[in-house]
Amino acid sequence: MKKNERLIVITGGAGFIGSCLARYLNDLGLNNLVLVDQLGSTEKWKNLVGKNTADILDKSQLFEWLKGKEARIESIVHLGACSTTVELNASYLLENNYRYTQQLAEYAINHDIPFIYASSAATYGDGNEGFIDDHASLEILRPLNMYGYSKQLFDLWAKNQGVLDKVTGLKFFNVFGPNEQHKGRMASAILHMLPTARKEGVIRLFKSNDPKFPDGGQQRDFIYSKDVVRMIHAFVVNGAKGIYNVGTGIPNSWNALAEALFRALGLAPQIQYIEMPADLHGKYQNYTAADMRKTKAVLGKAAECVSLDESVADYVQNHLLIGRSW
Repeated sequence: MKKNERLIVITGGAGFIGSCLARYLNDLGLNNLVLVDQLGSTEKWKNLVGKNTADILDKSQLFEWLKGKEARIESIVHLGACSTTVELNASYLLENNYRYTQQLAEYAINHDIPFIYASSAATYGDGNEGFIDDHASLEILRPLNMYGYSKQLFDLWAKNQGVLDKVTGLKFFNVFGPNEQHKGRMASAILHMLPTARKEGVIRLFKSNDPKFPDGGQQRDFIYSKDVVRMIHAFVVNGAKGIYNVGTGIPNSWNALAEALFRALGLAPQIQYIEMPADLHGKYQNYTAADMRKTKAVLGKAAECVSLDESVADYVQNHLLIGRSW
């Protein structure tokens, strides 16, 4: 680390979106990155290989490390969290996702450091209240799982403390792309579909649990991680404050996603439908679509995303099939 160098702190820096952000910033010539994570015995360390950083810290070291460095911190991008939507330990999520974020935000606000944090589209629940990133509607949202609730709690804390004009919250929709292998069950469907599609020539999707949607017709706002990190950087640069959606604004069905994967592999589509796991019942979003008007008004062209076909093809052909991270 260079003496007196201004630093960008990224929590969750070895994780999926965090490591992609590090790659994107490195490609822009920015190496003043302090990546914070809990590596433990996971495979997340592989996402750090090839990244240029000023330092790498364990999460437990961060607050002690920050002492006396206030003038050197250019910004804090807080992406670290437990993102498991079926996590049952509510106390853990409350402490890890909510209270830790609160403490880090207070540090940033008290020292006038830009603070960008990851909220989630999971805060929107079943979507009955829409997917509009309007501060006035935060209280009426009803998340379907504790993960989503832990994210909503911080959004509400920021609003109730009157600091939404001092922080930037980003509601990520269904993100997929390179560097997600360590996420296991919570990795994107593409990662899970690929081996079966290559070996058996088939993709298995959940049957619908809602009569409004046919099997495989449930729709999500799928967004490529490379588009996500470009938007994060744009928010860091322009300094916009408040809560914003980060999605494409275009809902695509699981069938469409599967068909895009088959095209990327050069295979004829063959889809089978299976029962949804019991632990997803009542916690599963059948439809998401980001209202991107507010984000586009702030980011302009930086909010434009590649098509589903293009992003799936890039992910499959330039990363998964050749085993290349980003």
